[in-house]
Amino acid sequence: MFIRSAIRAARPLTRLASQKVARNGARFALAATGAAGLTMAATAATGCEEPVAYKSEVLKKFLADDAAEALARVYIMKKLFPDNLAIKHFDFDYYNSLDAEGKKGLLMVARSGIENGDSGMGAYAMQPSDYDRFKTYLDAVIRDYHGVPAGQPHVTDWNLSGVAGLPADGKLDLTKLGLENISMRVRVGRNLSAFPLPGAMDKADRIKMENTMLKAFNVLVKDPKYGGEYCSLTPGHSNEISGQRYNELVKAHIMFKDMAADKYLATAGIASDWPYGRGCYVSADKGFIVWVGEEDHLRIMCMKKGKYLNDVFDRLRGALDTMESLPNCKFAHSEEYGYVTSCPTNLGTGMRASVHVAIPKLTKNGADVSEAKAVCKQLGLSVRGVGGEHTAAGVGGIVDISPSARFCIKEAEIITALYKGIEKLMAKEKSA
Repeated sequence: MFIRSAIRAARPLTRLASQKVARNGARFALAATGAAGLTMAATAATGCEEPVAYKSEVLKKFLADDAAEALARVYIMKKLFPDNLAIKHFDFDYYNSLDAEGKKGLLMVARSGIENGDSGMGAYAMQPSDYDRFKTYLDAVIRDYHGVPAGQPHVTDWNLSGVAGLPADGKLDLTKLGLENISMRVRVGRNLSAFPLPGAMDKADRIKMENTMLKAFNVLVKDPKYGGEYCSLTPGHSNEISGQRYNELVKAHIMFKDMAADKYLATAGIASDWPYGRGCYVSADKGFIVWVGEEDHLRIMCMKKGKYLNDVFDRLRGALDTMESLPNCKFAHSEEYGYVTSCPTNLGTGMRASVHVAIPKLTKNGADVSEAKAVCKQLGLSVRGVGGEHTAAGVGGIVDISPSARFCIKEAEIITALYKGIEKLMAKEKSA
């Protein structure tokens, strides 16, 4: 019985590994040998010179657990997908040290990585307290991803004064870098401390969270500095918008798309119950937007076409202070890790500061961003298409550029790093 369970768990991995190895012209074999155990010959796929053997006495220990198939997958995947951080740092001794609820919680955190071998991260927190509750596991994942030494705490600081690389006048003036009236955006991910994180929410949680935020948005609507409206996707909501209006907002990059197409978010539970509990607040000038119910409870952003990065940075800082002063709007925060986000990749600041710039030489006029990505990686920058992650560059080589760092870096350092990174990138483009 336990052998059949292990074989069932391994089948989808067999197909993935077969494809992976076939591309290298190598052989992959999976053989069930009854009481002798389950042996996987995956020499080329795993980079091992010897087959990975799964003996019956080892499997018995896993398969006695209610989560037998998940554990069998983890055991196999450790060799097949060494870059999947959720799998790489999954420690069976630590798992076995937990009580039943702890084991269940840990597997929920690692679920997306277990289901998607090609994940780079694979782990998503389910509760604001998970970063403390499963610190033994998640700290290793966090430090590995961000390249930060163990024990170094995150420090929140929006004060630009004294930041290395800041121009003497404190102005991050893009015209001095040869850029005129470009699209600038700064956003942060935030979660309410009173609710489960999106991966663990049910439909009722999502609706309740949205209605909690509606009270805060109503305060903003009445404030002359913000005004605007809240647009809900929840059927029957007092602020529900039509499908046509939704599509218009998506096209204008104001509203987010259904996340069901993202297999990583879907298997983490984050995309569940669409469109309940989803929506966005938009200020009167459309320069301040809050997404509700995406990867985090809130994605809070300021955007503008202009020349001073300070404009969007300062407005966002003030808006965050205003929001957190509103009733029932306390953001989840960790003393060691900073602002809590669903994905450990965004932990700390939760910030992404970006601009749209044209780099036609480095992108072959938008046809190929591989060279741009290689150059930007050396500069500590990330590159996306103008339509977001996994989209192509725009006409003329327009791309979205942002600093890669989120954790153990100050907010003021991120916006300054963007400015300095653009300066270096434009020099590379000029000399290409």
